Amino acid sequence: MKAHSLWHAIEIMRLWISVRTARLASLLVVGILVSSCASATGDAARIAPTEVAVSSLVPEVRQLSGESPSRILFVGNSYFYYNDSLHNHVQRMVVAADLFERRDLTYKSATIGGAMLSDHPIDHLLDPANLRVSAPFETIIMQGRSSSPLSPEGRANFAQTAASYAQRIRAAGGQPVLYMTPAYVPPHRQYRPGMIDEIASLYIATGNSVDALVIPVGLAFEEAYRRRPDIVLHKAFDGSHPDILGTYLAAATVFASIYQTSPIGIDYDYFGAVSDEDALFLQTVADETVREFYGRD
Repeated sequence: MKAHSLWHAIEIMRLWISVRTARLASLLVVGILVSSCASATGDAARIAPTEVAVSSLVPEVRQLSGESPSRILFVGNSYFYYNDSLHNHVQRMVVAADLFERRDLTYKSATIGGAMLSDHPIDHLLDPANLRVSAPFETIIMQGRSSSPLSPEGRANFAQTAASYAQRIRAAGGQPVLYMTPAYVPPHRQYRPGMIDEIASLYIATGNSVDALVIPVGLAFEEAYRRRPDIVLHKAFDGSHPDILGTYLAAATVFASIYQTSPIGIDYDYFGAVSDEDALFLQTVADETVREFYGRD
């Protein structure tokens, strides 16, 4: 086993145990505070990075309301567009699972490399005419910059932007969803132990504050590494961006979270690029992570 793999075996076990322990305790102290500054005009909630609050690691929103969406917009950065784009993989899984016919689906992805969530012109994106689609999006999946959880300023910017965008999304008739990013791994220069705890606390606290579903992709990565330390989910050259198996796992996690359907057994291997063994493993990790995260049967 490579030294990198051995590091994963030790580190991921430690992190996963810390998250599970905190979840059983129900509460985790995190470095953000949601202070409601709602005015008569309905201003978005603000997050002050200099204050501390206690936030549950248990997500309050566990499923989307209404029928399963067929019109989804992904808003993020290179974590979405690597490896033929995440939205394409999710869409193919939906078709392979016979949930929708391809002609009935409208999936779009708006990405900017290295972007923070606040870099996106959300009002422009929410107008279906601007993306040449015939009807408004039902679900908007939003991802922040991967380094945002690592600083008070980044956490505040993400939480404030998510609150503001969630309000606008609902005004346009859609449902906001937050995509929990994976933690860095070596050789990334900003890697640090416990990063997944910082990511999870930010996304779950923000999701609970704005009443949005959180997709636990970051936790799925941790669990996959715990079970198979030798698996390659990140690009080896940067320890940040997903490799194809990372994108496949992310897609399966999005699929299970949004459609409340197990991805196990879906006949999708990205045109032969993902082995049957890896596909089943990643589908299983996604399914079990989602069930555990939301407390689903």
